Amino acid sequence: MSLENSHHQPAPPSEGPFLPLPQASHLLTSFTQFLTVCIHNILYYRGLYPSQTFLTSRAYNLPVHQSRHPRVCAWVRDAVDAVRAQLVRGAVERIAVVIHDGRARGVMERWMFDVAGFPAWQGVAGREQQDSGGGDIAEGGAEDGGEWDEDAAGDGNGGAAEDGKVNWTDVDEQLRAAVRRLAYAGEKMTPLPAGCTFTVAVELRDESEAPIGHPQPWVPSQPNLQTKSKQKQNPGEDIGGAKTTPLRIVEVGPLFFECWVEEGKAKIEHSSTAASSKE
Repeated sequence: MSLENSHHQPAPPSEGPFLPLPQASHLLTSFTQFLTVCIHNILYYRGLYPSQTFLTSRAYNLPVHQSRHPRVCAWVRDAVDAVRAQLVRGAVERIAVVIHDGRARGVMERWMFDVAGFPAWQGVAGREQQDSGGGDIAEGGAEDGGEWDEDAAGDGNGGAAEDGKVNWTDVDEQLRAAVRRLAYAGEKMTPLPAGCTFTVAVELRDESEAPIGHPQPWVPSQPNLQTKSKQKQNPGEDIGGAKTTPLRIVEVGPLFFECWVEEGKAKIEHSSTAASSKE
């Protein structure tokens, strides 16, 4: 099942390695901070908003870009929080930042994060309720042009966690490499047509129940973006795209996920049409 961002009974947890509760919460926050940085960079490099509406800051010791529009920052923050809630449930197989043509609604690009190999997050939800949630991770510390709040991405001593299972310096290095590769790809890819829009989607595991409730943060994706499932034998026509570019495999300690970008048929057709019109 594929859902878009526009809680229910717990689903079976991820099948990855079990982590002690403090490490699991810390690692999950590191990933959601990374996801927030990636979304803002995608919006910048793919020209979804004018470049002058972004601040240049630093994250993972890299220059990164963040929208300075309060409503965009709030939307990204809420979307990442909604993704985090589903990650805690162990319900998510992939996360997608989907860019549509604003007029024809064709799928231009899907920036994919495969988190099927994530570790188990049992107990994280209860801990976060006691700690009053995961904090404001979307806006970080970048509103004044400074650095993103990366407290979640390291343990402060540059070394391994106390029990030696997670080396936070290695986590930072891997996430830095992924951000760098994503930025390079976004900068070099064929420009998108004017008026494109975007959304954040999650592809759920087959055994996971759809998140419902009020207010409803998720709505079903269009049929062309629905994944293969027991009820749907064939995936939607835009799943996989017409061209796929690998970005990075992140593998450090218990953290494992893959990133890639899919360019849709609508984008390929638009690029061909634009090239023909210039000849």
